[in-house]
Amino acid sequence: MQVTSPSSTTAAQPAPKIGFVSLGCPKALVDSERILTELRAQGYATSKSYAGADLVIVNTCGFIDAAVQESLDAIGEALAENGKVIVTGCLGARSDAATGNNLVRQVHPKVLAVTGPHATDEVLQHVHAVLPKPHDPFVDLVPAAGVKLTPRHYAYLKISEGCNHGCTFCIIPAMRGDLVSRPIGEVLDEARALFASGVKELLVVSQDTSAYGVDLKYRTGFWDGRPMRTRLTELAQALGELAAQHDAWVRLHYVYPYPHVDEVLPLMAQGRILPYLDVPLQHAHPAVLRRMKRPASGEQFLQRIARWREICPQLVVRSTFIAGFPGETEEEFAYLLDFIREAQLDRVGCFAYSPVQGAAANDLPGAVPEALREERRARFMQVAEDVSTRKLQNRVGQVLQVLVDQASREGGVGRSYADAPEIDGKVHILAPDKPSQRLRLMQSAGQFVRVRVRSAQGHDLVGEMA
Repeated sequence: MQVTSPSSTTAAQPAPKIGFVSLGCPKALVDSERILTELRAQGYATSKSYAGADLVIVNTCGFIDAAVQESLDAIGEALAENGKVIVTGCLGARSDAATGNNLVRQVHPKVLAVTGPHATDEVLQHVHAVLPKPHDPFVDLVPAAGVKLTPRHYAYLKISEGCNHGCTFCIIPAMRGDLVSRPIGEVLDEARALFASGVKELLVVSQDTSAYGVDLKYRTGFWDGRPMRTRLTELAQALGELAAQHDAWVRLHYVYPYPHVDEVLPLMAQGRILPYLDVPLQHAHPAVLRRMKRPASGEQFLQRIARWREICPQLVVRSTFIAGFPGETEEEFAYLLDFIREAQLDRVGCFAYSPVQGAAANDLPGAVPEALREERRARFMQVAEDVSTRKLQNRVGQVLQVLVDQASREGGVGRSYADAPEIDGKVHILAPDKPSQRLRLMQSAGQFVRVRVRSAQGHDLVGEMA
C-alpha cells in the first residue's frame, strides 16, 4: 500500500486515518497526490497499514486487462483487511460489457462508493460521509507543494486531463473525457512550489502533452504579471527558467510527434530542459496506424526524429509499441522491426496487443492469436534491446550528471538525463575507495553527482564518481 507518513493529530481527538492504494500511471499518481493533499489540509491523517486505517481509498487503473485485474485484486484485499473502501480512478468509470453494470460494484458490491478519474471533490464528499471532517484542521501542516507519493527529489506535474484522440485500442477518452488543459499560471505556480520544496526533477505528464492548450485555442494567460500563451513551447520555456533557478531538471513525457514539437528542441540543445522525449508511436506501418486511428507513418516518424537530432544531437528518444494488433500481417510486423533498426531509439517498450473492453479495435477483423502476439513482442524486444545495448556502449568513458535516488556505503543508484524513473535504466555508482568520497556519495541521495561510465550492463550503466 502506497501512502504518505501519518500527519499530526489534535490534542483533543485523534484525526481520522486514511489508507491509500495508488495504482496505474503517473497521471493517476498525481490524482492520488491531490486527494491526499486535500485530505491532509482538512485535518485527516494517513495510515501505512490497513489495520490502522479508518477507511481505505483505492485509486485504480483500467487500461488493459492485467491492470484491471490488479485493481480488482487490490480492492478485494482492502475489503478483506479493512472493510471500508472507496474506489476512484479509471476502473471506476468502466461498465461490464455483458450486464452494463459498473464493473467495480459488480465484482465488489461491498465498496462504499465508486468514482471515475480526476474526481477529487467527489472522493472527498464520500470520505466526509463516512468519516466527518475533523474540526479546525491545521492547514499550515500541509506543504505548499502538497502531499506527494514520490521521493522528495522528483515529482510529476500534470498539465491537462483527457484526450482528443480516438485511438481504436484505447478507452482513456471514454474514461477521462476530452482534453482539458490547466491554466498556464496554475501549472507554473505548482511547478515553482515543487522546486521550492526541494524537487530536483519535474516530470511533465498528461495524456497528450503536445496538445496542451489546443482546447483553449492557446489562450493567453498570466503568470507573475506577464502574458503567456497556454501552449507547450511557452510552458517549456517557463519551466526551464524555473528549473535553472533551482539547479533542477524538467523532463517531458507523452509527447506526440506534432510539427510544433520542433520548437522545443532548441530549449533542449541549450540545456533549458532535458534532451529527452517520451513519444508513444505504437507502430510504424501506415496500414496498422490507420487501423489504430493514429496519425503519420513510420517514414514521417523517421524524418521527424532525424530533424530533432539535427537540432539536438544529444537527444534521447523513448517510445512504446504494440505487437500483434488486429490484422497485423507478418509483412507489417517486419516493417516495424526495420523501423526500429533504422530509427535507433534509445529506450523502447512493447506490449502484446490486449483486447480492452469497450475498445473499437475489438471489432476489427484479423485477430492475431495470443501466442503469436507474444512471440512477436519477444522478437520486437530482442531487436529493440540490441539497438539500445549498442547505444549504451557509446556511453562508456563519458562523464554524466546523475541524480542519485539511493546511496549507502556500498554505493549508489541514480539516473542520467536519459533515464526516467521506473521505466528506463539506472546508473549504478561504485563505492569510492577514498573515505571522503564515500561519505560524499552516502550523503548524495536526492542530489546530483558526476559519474564516469566504466561499463554497460543490460539496460544500465556502471560508473564511479568523477
